[in-house]
Amino acid sequence: FLSLVYIFDYGQYSADFSGPMMIITQKITSLAFEIHDGMFRKNEDLTPSQRCLAVRRMPSLLEYLSYNCNFMGILAGPLCSYKDYITFIEGRSYQLQQSEANGKEDTKYEQTDPSPNIAVAQKLLICGLSLLFHMTITKTLPVEYNIDENFRATASWPVRVFYLYLSLMAARPKYYFAWTLADAINNAAGFGFRGYDKNGVTRWDLISNLRIQQIESSTSFKMFLDNWNIQTALWLKRVCYERATFSPTIQTFILSAIWHGVYPGYYLTFLTGVLMTLAARAIRNNIRHYFVESPAVKLCYDIITWMTTQVAISYTVVPFVLLSVKPSFTFYSSCYFCLHIASILVLLVFPLKRTQKGNKKHESIQPVWSKKLEEENLLQKNNYSTTNNSFSQKEEITCRYQALKQ
Repeated sequence: FLSLVYIFDYGQYSADFSGPMMIITQKITSLAFEIHDGMFRKNEDLTPSQRCLAVRRMPSLLEYLSYNCNFMGILAGPLCSYKDYITFIEGRSYQLQQSEANGKEDTKYEQTDPSPNIAVAQKLLICGLSLLFHMTITKTLPVEYNIDENFRATASWPVRVFYLYLSLMAARPKYYFAWTLADAINNAAGFGFRGYDKNGVTRWDLISNLRIQQIESSTSFKMFLDNWNIQTALWLKRVCYERATFSPTIQTFILSAIWHGVYPGYYLTFLTGVLMTLAARAIRNNIRHYFVESPAVKLCYDIITWMTTQVAISYTVVPFVLLSVKPSFTFYSSCYFCLHIASILVLLVFPLKRTQKGNKKHESIQPVWSKKLEEENLLQKNNYSTTNNSFSQKEEITCRYQALKQ
C-alpha cells in the first residue's frame, strides 16, 4: 500500500482497493466492538447506545461475510450497524417501523409497504447535479490556485479568502455524488427505510451519509462535522470517542487521519482540526449565550459564525486536498498560520469545559434520548437470532427508533 501511494500514484486520487478497504475496516471494527459489548462486558457498564447496538450472539460465517461484503456497500458504503443490516436481511425492518407507528397515540395515515422509488429518484437527481457541477464549475476553481505565486502576490486578502471558500466549496460535490449514489443504491435494494414522518411520508435516510443543506449553512465547526460523512463520524464516536480514557477529541482526529491513509496532508488537516474544534467549542460555550435572546442579534451572530465556520473549514481542509507537505506548508505559511495562532490564543483565553469525567463521560456525549432510555431501562440482554429472538420486539422497536435520532 505504501509503495502504491508513494511510488506509483503519489498525489493522485485513484479508484483502487483503498476505498473498499476503508469501508471493510469500519465494518470489522464496529462489529468487533459490538460483539465485545454484547458478550464480554457487563450490561451496566455499557452506555445506552452501546446496549442498543450490542450483539449477544456470535454471527455465523455467512452472516459475517454478508455484512462485510454485501454488494450494496462494498465499494462506497456507507457504514451501517450489524443489527440494522441483519434486521433488513431478515425482513423485519418494515415490521419494526410499522409496530412502532402503531404504538403511538395517533396514526393519521394508512401505511402501505414502503417504496424507495421516489427517494431513489431524488437522490439520483442530486447525483446528476453534483456530477455536472464537478465536471464544469469545479475545474474552473482549482484548490491548487490558492498557492499560486502570482495569485498570492497580487490578490488582496479579501479576494484570497473569498477564493479559498469558493474553491473548497467547489471541491465538495464529488463527495456529494459518491455518498448520495451509495445511499441510493442501498435504498434501491430496500435498505435504509427509517419510518414515516409526521405527514406519513416514507423516510429513507437510515444510513444517509450527509445533509447538504446543513453542510452549506453550518454555523459551527461541530454542525459541519455532524452533517459531513455522518456514518464515519458515528463510527469514530462509537469505537474511539466513547471509549477513550483521555483526550478523546485528539485521539478521534488521529484515528480519523490514520483511517484515511498515509498522505501527510491528512495528518495536517486532522491535527489542525483538533485545534479548530477545541477553539470553536470554547468560543461557543463562553460567548454564544450572550447572542441568542434577541432574534436580530442572533441573526447577526449566525451570519458571522457562518462566515467564520466556512472560512475555518476551508482553511483546515486545504492539506487534505493538496496531500503533500510542501504545498500544504506553502499555503499555511502564506496565511501566516493565522487560524492556528488564533485557535491557540482562544484556548489560552477562554476556559474549555471538560466533556469527560469518570462515569459522566458518556452522559456528556450522549443525546437526550439516550439519558431517557437509560432511566426507563427499556433494553434487556438479547439473543439476536432469527429462530430464537429473546430480545422482545417492543424493546427492539424502542431501541431502533431512538438510535435513529443520533
